[in-house]
Amino acid sequence: MKTKCIMIQGTMSDAGKSVVCAALCRIFKQDGYSVAPFKSQNMALNSYITRDGLEMGRAQVMQAEACGIEPDVRMNPVLLKPSSDVGSQIIVLGEIRGEMSAMDYHHYKKELLPEVRKAFDELSEDHDMIVIEGAGSPAEINLAENDIVNMGLARYLDAPVLLVGDIDRGGVFAQLYGTAELVDPEDRARIEGMIINKFRGDVEILRPGLDMLEDKTGIPVLGVIPMIDVDLDDEDSLSSRLDRNTKNPIDIAVVRLPRLSNFTDFNALEIKDLSSVRYVRDVKDLGNPDLIILPGTKNTMDDLLWLRQSGLEAEILKFAAAGGMILGVCGGYQMLGEQLFNPQLLEGRTEYLRGMGLLPVETTFTADKSRTRVQGTVQASPFTGVRIDSYEIHMGRSDVHGEAFCMLDNGKTDGCRQGNVYGTYLHGLFDTGEMTEALIGVLARSKGLDPDSFEAYSHDEYVQQQYDILADAVRKALDMNKIYEIMEKYENE
Repeated sequence: MKTKCIMIQGTMSDAGKSVVCAALCRIFKQDGYSVAPFKSQNMALNSYITRDGLEMGRAQVMQAEACGIEPDVRMNPVLLKPSSDVGSQIIVLGEIRGEMSAMDYHHYKKELLPEVRKAFDELSEDHDMIVIEGAGSPAEINLAENDIVNMGLARYLDAPVLLVGDIDRGGVFAQLYGTAELVDPEDRARIEGMIINKFRGDVEILRPGLDMLEDKTGIPVLGVIPMIDVDLDDEDSLSSRLDRNTKNPIDIAVVRLPRLSNFTDFNALEIKDLSSVRYVRDVKDLGNPDLIILPGTKNTMDDLLWLRQSGLEAEILKFAAAGGMILGVCGGYQMLGEQLFNPQLLEGRTEYLRGMGLLPVETTFTADKSRTRVQGTVQASPFTGVRIDSYEIHMGRSDVHGEAFCMLDNGKTDGCRQGNVYGTYLHGLFDTGEMTEALIGVLARSKGLDPDSFEAYSHDEYVQQQYDILADAVRKALDMNKIYEIMEKYENE
């Protein structure tokens, strides 16, 4: 007997595959199963460092959290981190395999199947069920020949497929019908059910369309998932989170760099009725926030040039001169320094740029990549004594000629602080809650607010509540008995 598994594919990117997978992970966990997520190939700039110092995509970290288990690179054996419009850094089982153009990777990726299969088999030995996520759409017929993430993987693993379409964007019936028609007959037979996602309104209005879709495809519709108001980490820059413009009493502005990465670092700073996070890309949108954050980026040099040309650098410098608080994380930290050297042209085609000059730091980009989990204690006022549990993912070495931000438990220091400007290489700085509480407390008191007068907030508890809300809504929407039947059928074949 095989391990039970189910694969979620979508009609397009951002159809909701990641969230549906997270919901199923949580439902199976609630039903008493040991379950793990799996996505053979993920393309995203939001990544995470595991306890053993290996890199994987954030989407599978989120799904592992829904399962109640520790993230493991076997859940995402291949991670592509775009470095340009036509190329990516290839990370296999947490380690850099190299840089490749899209065409080179298209021809190479089938060689990764044995490593993908080994990762899946090892996960299967440890868990009762595996929830598999596809990527993009299986109807990308130009990519079908060497596919290792959609129908190619489903055939390889003999996994049943559920196809998800996004009705919120319109044309969902054409999405689902067209996808089913474009895949090979063998693959079409593997689609055991269709799911309509992100619906607003009365499901009965859809009934004639659902019946016609089933008649035309011969594939049952297993449910209509409503638009669910849940707050979970997002996979990539398609996230609607980046377009929010809510302003709570504490207003935090994150600069939306063109090559923005790891924006999930700041999700924990959004606290109901107290603090909000806005992503800004224009001078006119910056306003006068309580905190400006320069986030991580896949290309510090090019994004610093963009910041300069857009006029945002000048506004940030004015903000700093007026005493405003600024935090730079990873690439944003490097930008805040005095000089950036790129002798090997590892980041764009510019060998040297002056930094923003807000921190006494000089950065030189090297081919070595820092990739590690770290713990430590913040020593920069007013956050002195705050404990952190974070991770580093960056290229380059920074020489600091001033006060460090944090003393790490391994005896090294991280980051820099000068006045009201802070810089750090640490991702996930706010995930454990202590730094979030300290930062929001400082910002609240600077505005005459008492943070204790607002509803008590535990980020961990909040996240777990979100998974339960998601699971409950999806359980009600889907025919879970039929999904269990499908999984058992393939397990026993």
